[in-house]
Amino acid sequence: MYRILIVEDDTENNQMLKEYLEEHGYGCTQAYSGSEAKLLFSMEEYDLVLLDLMLPGIPGEELVSLFGGKIPVIVLSAKSGLDSKVDVLSAGADDYMCKPFDLPELLVRIQVQFRRYERQEESRRKEGGDGGNDGKYISGQVQPGDGEHAYTYRGWTMDPDTQEMTANGEPVELTRHEFLIMELLIRNPRRVFTKQMIYEYAWGEEYLAEDKTINVHISNIRSKLKKSGTDSYIQTVWGMGFKLS
Repeated sequence: MYRILIVEDDTENNQMLKEYLEEHGYGCTQAYSGSEAKLLFSMEEYDLVLLDLMLPGIPGEELVSLFGGKIPVIVLSAKSGLDSKVDVLSAGADDYMCKPFDLPELLVRIQVQFRRYERQEESRRKEGGDGGNDGKYISGQVQPGDGEHAYTYRGWTMDPDTQEMTANGEPVELTRHEFLIMELLIRNPRRVFTKQMIYEYAWGEEYLAEDKTINVHISNIRSKLKKSGTDSYIQTVWGMGFKLS
């Protein structure tokens, strides 16, 4: 049974979500503040987070950075502006729904996240079993030994099994989407990827986002790599997309 952490300070909304999702076979834990959510997340394992942004204690935006990259995060917020959506998606959220929303649509979006996770796990199992893969855009170099399925490019090393990356020996903290973007580039260092190709690989769905989404993620990745002096490895190919230099 998938376990969902519901982080919503409105008692009625929180209870409504819990009852609806439990009717559809999910296990739910409720949190009513950002501080409570952070504590629960440190004590138990969850498969997905439903997260309001305007919370007492720790704000939802800060929790996105904490949860994102570890498990899927669906933000449920009354903030409908594009900037708010782009900011939290760039920080690591996987989906964003504006209040009010329909519960059946929320259920479908939750199912999409779990199907995506299952496809990624299946793909990794296949890669581990025969050294091949059935995904898109894959042509990387596998390193044997500890971190058997790690990939390297110049000063970078990344391990899809542990979701860890280093640049010149220093750890680089990436969100889940940032990690998948880097995985795509490192496995295909001479190939130019359009924003659509990057989005469909990292998000696992049809490209319907604004161009700004990919630009912001690439900018965030470069900022995290700047300390190691490897941010220039990611090259912008004007009018086309991105590649490694």
